[in-house]
Amino acid sequence: MRGELPYHELVVRSLRSAGLSAHTVADPARLVASVPQAWWLLGRLQPAALFTTGGYLALPLVLAARARGIPTLVWEGNVLPGRATRAIGRFATRVAVSFPPTLDAFSGKGFVSGTPIRSFLGIDRAAARHAFGLDRGDRLLLVFGGSQAVARMNTALTDALPRLLPDWHVLHLAGGAGMAEAGAARQALPPAIRSRYTAEPFLTDRMADALVAADLVVGRAGSSTCAELTAVGVPSILVPYPFAGAHQRYNAHYLADEGAAIVVADEDFTTDRLVAEVLGLGDDARRGAMADAARRLGRPDAARVLASELIALAERSTS
Repeated sequence: MRGELPYHELVVRSLRSAGLSAHTVADPARLVASVPQAWWLLGRLQPAALFTTGGYLALPLVLAARARGIPTLVWEGNVLPGRATRAIGRFATRVAVSFPPTLDAFSGKGFVSGTPIRSFLGIDRAAARHAFGLDRGDRLLLVFGGSQAVARMNTALTDALPRLLPDWHVLHLAGGAGMAEAGAARQALPPAIRSRYTAEPFLTDRMADALVAADLVVGRAGSSTCAELTAVGVPSILVPYPFAGAHQRYNAHYLADEGAAIVVADEDFTTDRLVAEVLGLGDDARRGAMADAARRLGRPDAARVLASELIALAERSTS
C-alpha cells in the first residue's frame, strides 16, 4: 500500500510491569538480545543517521548505531530527562532538548531545539475568537487535561462555573468520559450565563484556533502543551501530572520561573483554588505580561531545527 512505513520490532519491551514477575529476569535478557538484533537491522537498512526520542527502548538502537558508525540524534522533551535518556545521551552524537536547563545533563553535545508542534501560522486571533462566538471584550478560559480526560480537573471546573462565568467564557475539553458531567453542569446553570460555557469532548483540528483565541489556559504540563502555550504566547495555570517521574512538575516550574505560568499541584487543584487563580488573572495587564513572557520562550520552528540537524548529520556521514 502506498504511504506505508515499514515497521521493525526488537525483542526489548516497554518496562510497564510493577513488582517482581517473570519480566524482572526476562527484561534484561531482552535488552541484551536487542543490541545484536538492532546491529543486524541497521546493517541491512544502512541509514545515514538515526533519530530517537530516547527512553529505555532506544538504548539498543543507539548502541548498535554507535558500533556501526551511524550518527544519532536524540531528542528530550522534558526539563528533567529520564535515566535511560541520560544514559543514551552518553553514546549519542547529538542531543536536542526542549528547555535550556536540560543542557546541563548532556555535557556539551546538546542544543536547544524546542518541541515539534502543530503550526499556528496563518491563524488570525480575531477570526478564531469569532468562530468560538466571542465578542471583542470577552475573556476566554480554555481548560483541558492533555490527551486524556482528567476527572479532578473536570469536577473542579464544573463546580466552579457559577463563580467563573460572570467574568469569563469557558471552553472545556472534557473528554468523552467527562461529557455527561459537563452536560449536567451546563443544564444546572442559570439561563443568563449558560451560553458562556461550552463543553466539547475534543477539538482535534480546531485546537490550534482555540489556543490562539484563549486569554488563559488551564491544563497539564506535558512538553507539547508547554511548547504550544509558548508558541502562541498565552498565559496558563498549569497542573502537572503527579506521576511519571514528576517530569511535568519541572516543565511547569520552568514556565512559572520565567513568568509565563502559575503552577498548582494536582492535590491542591480544588474548586476554590481554581476560582481564586482564574479571578486573580482577570487583570488584563497581568495576563499581558505573562503572555509576553510565554512568547519569549516559544520555539515554533522546532521541527525545522531538528530536521536540519538530522540532515546535516546524515550528509556528514555520507560525504
